[in-house]
Amino acid sequence: MSMSRSTGLLISDEMESIHQSIIDILTTPIGSRLMRREYGSLLYDLIDQPINDVLVLKCYSAIYSAILRWEPRISINQISIFSIEGARMQINLEADLIQQNQSVNLSLALNLGAAA
Repeated sequence: MSMSRSTGLLISDEMESIHQSIIDILTTPIGSRLMRREYGSLLYDLIDQPINDVLVLKCYSAIYSAILRWEPRISINQISIFSIEGARMQINLEADLIQQNQSVNLSLALNLGAAA
């Protein structure tokens, strides 16, 4: 069980916990956690780069490698990036829950910049 970032209450639903965990992993810049410097993803390094095929490929790589390393409860089958607009990104993950051997689909809205 984990704690909700928005309410502070315990999360009993595993999918909600995984969803929250992945957003945290992907929106945390590597080096920003004091006791866990290697935690996070490289997506912050990609902010404000020209949007082209190379950037999209780098985003796929950053997403896959971060989730592979930090979220052991899922195995990614496919990543789809629907939009990249500055520091905002909309992605879809098709994955398998490892312990349940069940397919899941997660839609994630990432905000990598300062809150407006």
